[in-house]
Amino acid sequence: MTKPINRRVVITGMGLVTPLGIGVKPTWASVCAGQSGIGEITRFDCSAYATKIAAEVKDFKPQDFMPKKDARRVEPFIAYALAATRMAIEDSGLVIDSSNETRVGVITGCGLGGLRFMEDTVLRVSQEGPRRVSPFFIPMMIGNMAPGLISVHFGARGPNSSLATACAAGAHAVGNSYRLIQNGTADAMITGGTEGVISPSCIAGFNSMKALSTRNDEPQKASRPFDKDRDGFVVGEGGGILIIEALDHAIARNAPIYAEISGYGMSGDGYHMTSPPPDGNGAVRCMAAALEDAGIDGDQIDYINAHGTSTPLNDLYETRAIKTVFKEYAYSLPVSSTKSMTGHLLGGAGGIEMVFTALSIYEDMIPPTINYENPDEDCDLDYVPNTARSKKVEYAMTNSFGFGGTNATLILKKYKE
Repeated sequence: MTKPINRRVVITGMGLVTPLGIGVKPTWASVCAGQSGIGEITRFDCSAYATKIAAEVKDFKPQDFMPKKDARRVEPFIAYALAATRMAIEDSGLVIDSSNETRVGVITGCGLGGLRFMEDTVLRVSQEGPRRVSPFFIPMMIGNMAPGLISVHFGARGPNSSLATACAAGAHAVGNSYRLIQNGTADAMITGGTEGVISPSCIAGFNSMKALSTRNDEPQKASRPFDKDRDGFVVGEGGGILIIEALDHAIARNAPIYAEISGYGMSGDGYHMTSPPPDGNGAVRCMAAALEDAGIDGDQIDYINAHGTSTPLNDLYETRAIKTVFKEYAYSLPVSSTKSMTGHLLGGAGGIEMVFTALSIYEDMIPPTINYENPDEDCDLDYVPNTARSKKVEYAMTNSFGFGGTNATLILKKYKE
């Protein structure tokens, strides 16, 4: 049997667990209102740490989305993924049964997996010995348990994998899923990103790198992408999962369609362990590849959901990359960073930002970059400061860049028959 190629791929369902809310509607409402999900860390005693703030998920009860026994046996990053998947499947109306189970796959991205449980286990081994280690230690720690348990819980038995490409993992997961549907390997994919590592070693590690904001007295103003006074990113947690399908598959079951995926680009900086190159060359090639894949010119993009971490170097170099790709049009192109509100979900960022990008098209609404108060002369684009903007969006781009110089760009467009 010859596989169909270059099938159109659409987004039919979305689920979110974020610092701004449980579910797509409350999260999107908060994003459009310019609200921040950042506050003081409650997960552990952070009094000795330079950074005492994070974007924690609030009021999340895993037992609302899975049996209590299962809820006790999964780390937060897995629970967030399972909960967001349940919401996305319900939103999509996708039924997975014996007729299609091998044609529905799962790929998710996660940067650090069960880091908190690893910390606890290392302490237990050193203090109480190896016999005190939980038999669930390994399954609760490894990143691929998120797509693995999604497969178990929802019966998706098609292609299954997990990506650990740092802060680009969620976007790479969506892009690779898009390719599998495009080339006929799968008809539908459950995909996105998840992360849950607000923990002592995570905060200490990023503090040692001088990567985190220390604006502890003003948590909700700490994440300020592109602002002159930015001093680092804020760690966030949560998950964003999408149901994406071949267009013919979605139409056949009368599924809702939020947007169409039209382009995907990847690149490697080949420059530095943690810093992007000053000219943003890796990001330039990544965005250019996505535009070529989509078959459109740069001036057709109506909005960019930027990586926009709120670190001095990322924001500057991403701005330079956008200018290189879009030339003079860059100055009239709206660019915003939703990390100003959600914090940086690391491996989960690409998943939730894909949802935000799809909604910007579906609702013709561009989310703001909050805390943009003091313009930086070197970051001089239209960052949609502080207030959401109503604007017709036909094409939108979302960027995700990770440590190690790994980059991903996706382009979505308004669905038309």
